[in-house]
Amino acid sequence: MPETTTFNSLRTDMKTYLERGGSATSDPEVFAQIPRLINASERNISDRLKLLGQIEVLRDLSGLVINQAIITKPDRWRQTVSLKFGTGTGANTLNPLFPRSLEYCQMYWPDQTAVGVPEFYADYDYQHYLIVPTPQATYPMLGVFYMQPQLLDEQNETNFYAIYTPNALLYGALLEAAPYLKNDERIPVWEKKFNEALGLLNGQDLQRILDRAVERTKP
Repeated sequence: MPETTTFNSLRTDMKTYLERGGSATSDPEVFAQIPRLINASERNISDRLKLLGQIEVLRDLSGLVINQAIITKPDRWRQTVSLKFGTGTGANTLNPLFPRSLEYCQMYWPDQTAVGVPEFYADYDYQHYLIVPTPQATYPMLGVFYMQPQLLDEQNETNFYAIYTPNALLYGALLEAAPYLKNDERIPVWEKKFNEALGLLNGQDLQRILDRAVERTKP
């Protein structure tokens, strides 16, 4: 079987490619920096791609709370796909919240102390939503989100990127390392490899989306 990519195997590969950071004793600064370079690559991939494997469905979250117009987004949130609320978890008991701009929501429901049945949501800031009307009751929620996978470290040896995008993860980390090591001549090399890996992933995911569309429309 092919070897599974893990945090430790990535760290070993980084040392091999860079010929630096062999140990905390022989090269302590680069040794300590390698995990940060790997994490920077993970964040870069999340910024550049929207993949099926980044989508998570979360039930309840913190819920919609009576008299509370501003609610907290889930940890590791990157982008909202959909929000629903209701009195149960079945498809027929959940009501959609429709996305709108912050300005629209503030004009539609300017008084946050007034309450009603929620209809719309907006990004209030990176960590919060604005819900309008302000909920007149407490409701459970179901949300579908693009999420940042939990970052790799010694306690979290693998994640979606390590399993399904190992090349992009490695080349992205090497790309992060080049300016850190002032090795500017390697930047175009790793950038090309990284972009090629991202391009393949984007193409594969687009094909999955097209395949799903075909399945839905088959007679």
